[in-house]
Amino acid sequence: MPTENPTQYAIVNVAGKQFRVEAGQELKVPHTDGEVGANLSLGQVLFYQDGSTPHFGQPLVPGATVDATILGHGRDPKITVFKFRRRKGYRKKVGHRQGFSILRINGISMSKSKPAAEAKGVGRVAPKSPGIKPAAGKSSPKAAAAKSGTARKAAPKVRSAKTGTGKPAAGAKTTSAAKKTAAKNAAPVKKSPAAKKTGSGTEAAGGRKKAGGSQGKS
Repeated sequence: MPTENPTQYAIVNVAGKQFRVEAGQELKVPHTDGEVGANLSLGQVLFYQDGSTPHFGQPLVPGATVDATILGHGRDPKITVFKFRRRKGYRKKVGHRQGFSILRINGISMSKSKPAAEAKGVGRVAPKSPGIKPAAGKSSPKAAAAKSGTARKAAPKVRSAKTGTGKPAAGAKTTSAAKKTAAKNAAPVKKSPAAKKTGSGTEAAGGRKKAGGSQGKS
């Protein structure tokens, strides 16, 4: 039977299921390991209310436990599980009896001491993390950026007068030498027969003009 103070209760997790428990209550839960008459301590308390003060777990309430005693074990009535797939020749029929345990809730307790994680950190100052130094031969990102900036300022590029590109002045000599070599390596252009005829005709005409001029002078 529940106690006279109905405002004191807890919600506890047992084998993946949640139960609302009070002191003096008998509870049927999934099968738990233990002999009949043994005491259990259920520590997965999700919610606890002591009078008018509720305590919510995140996900568990720190320091809250539920004391219980195992009264007995048993199994539920048998159920039949039948599996069938049509046109496949598959049929399977099995029976199952779910085990359970009966517990008696002796009381709900909540320790006033702070959790171990909080108690260890009381009165202590967190140590400062040591500065991380760059490895030998490697510079920090800021130093690398500073070096690259100085290198750019120290060696400005000279624009050439012809191309307008950002190549140094020495590039002009290299371009002229490249042009000369390209001109040497270029294959000679062959003239067509028509061009040869026109060329010979002009030469003959020029010779006549020269000859006529010489006769007039004489």
